[in-house]
Amino acid sequence: MVRLDENEISFPDPELYDGHDGLIAFGGDLSVERVWFAYQLGIFPWFNPGEEILWWSPDPRFVLFPEELKVSKSMRKILNKGIFTFSENKSFREVILNCQQTSRKGQTGTWLSDELMESFIRLHEYGLAKSIEVWQNGELVGGFYGLMIGNVFCGESMFAKVSNASKAGFIHFVETNRENLNLIDCQSHTEHLESLGAKMIPKKEFLKILHQNNERR
Repeated sequence: MVRLDENEISFPDPELYDGHDGLIAFGGDLSVERVWFAYQLGIFPWFNPGEEILWWSPDPRFVLFPEELKVSKSMRKILNKGIFTFSENKSFREVILNCQQTSRKGQTGTWLSDELMESFIRLHEYGLAKSIEVWQNGELVGGFYGLMIGNVFCGESMFAKVSNASKAGFIHFVETNRENLNLIDCQSHTEHLESLGAKMIPKKEFLKILHQNNERR
């Protein structure tokens, strides 16, 4: 594992360096420039607030190919009923704040620190991060956010205040962006996303797709 220099924005090559469980570096900072550079390399920060910044590039990688999206009959009925409406980039700050405040099974706190949250908000202002909002009766009830690296969407976090809200938003996002979306990086395994068709692929394959799509930008 490599300690990062706060005065230099650089990372070990994730193709050549395999840290324990995908942890390849620590330290550095959460500047917009460093966070953006990390994601372009297939690296993301994940740590507990108040502790040292940890940078990860796991192998295998949990991803979803848009053409492999699975939509159950029950979810299709919900979508067809128009229970939810959707928007993009309408309430980025509210989405990321809800993601930060949502309690999660097996976690006593949040990994999304105020500093990291502000970095993503600035990346959104630069047009590099986007949010998907899910509404019900005019109220924000779900959503998620992430970064676009070419035609790869690097998903970060999602929340839902009512049943099926985040799942409906995810399906809507994939189905309405198929032409401009080659891959969704889900980072780490969740049963929620596996039920929608996400799967593990070798890190080497993920990095190849990421780099090819980034070059096309």
